Amino acid sequence: MDLLHAARAAASRAAELLRQVEVPSASEWEAKSARDYVTDVDRRIEVAIAESLEDMVPGMAIVGEELQPELARGGRSWVVDPLDGTTNFLHRFPPWSVSIAALEEGRPVAGVVVDVEREHEYSAALGQGAWRDGERLQVSTIAEPAQALIGTGFPFKDLGGLDAYMERFRRVAAATAGIRRAGSAAMDLCWVASGRFDAFWEQKLAPWDVAAGMLMVREAGGLVTDPSGRDLGVEHGPLVAGNPALHAWLLEILEQDRDGGG
Repeated sequence: MDLLHAARAAASRAAELLRQVEVPSASEWEAKSARDYVTDVDRRIEVAIAESLEDMVPGMAIVGEELQPELARGGRSWVVDPLDGTTNFLHRFPPWSVSIAALEEGRPVAGVVVDVEREHEYSAALGQGAWRDGERLQVSTIAEPAQALIGTGFPFKDLGGLDAYMERFRRVAAATAGIRRAGSAAMDLCWVASGRFDAFWEQKLAPWDVAAGMLMVREAGGLVTDPSGRDLGVEHGPLVAGNPALHAWLLEILEQDRDGGG
């Protein structure tokens, strides 16, 4: 709970700073790769988070998307995304979020995601449940795919897997009430935890995208695995999350073409 307290304080400070900054002009955007932008705002917010965490819990390694993207091995560490949904932020198209998680031996034990524009705080601690602004979260009880709303993330950096993704998208779309792509994986997972999405999948995510959100889903009664059903740690790669019924269904739908690759 001390780690959760520190994460909440650091995330709250970062969110307030984000609300105060001016959106950089397009000439100030830096392309890390095609369609993947970063700005001085991302870096400054990450520094502010690191300073807050170090002040409250000295000595823990801090892994951040912009400044130190190498995962710590073993022990206790922080995993930070100072601005998840940078492209959304640059266009003032919600959502964008701050995500902070504490890991012990590579597993998340406390996490916070702040929906910056809407000013909602999502938090979770191992064995203590998941919460939004003091209200306990629970994954949805919808079990019929035809009634389900599914979240996803489109491939946008490496388009090599786009054809395989579109085939999976077609199968999911044909069987469900709808699919949404919001642009912030941290928020997508919080929406699974709160029952707004019944399930979610994305082909390629980074540890800072998912570390806090995956704890949120699990503490709200949901499941988070890779597409083969393997219990997922904080790592790079694909992710499938959902309530138990829709998670199992989504695994089956996504893996229909497993032998064909992609």
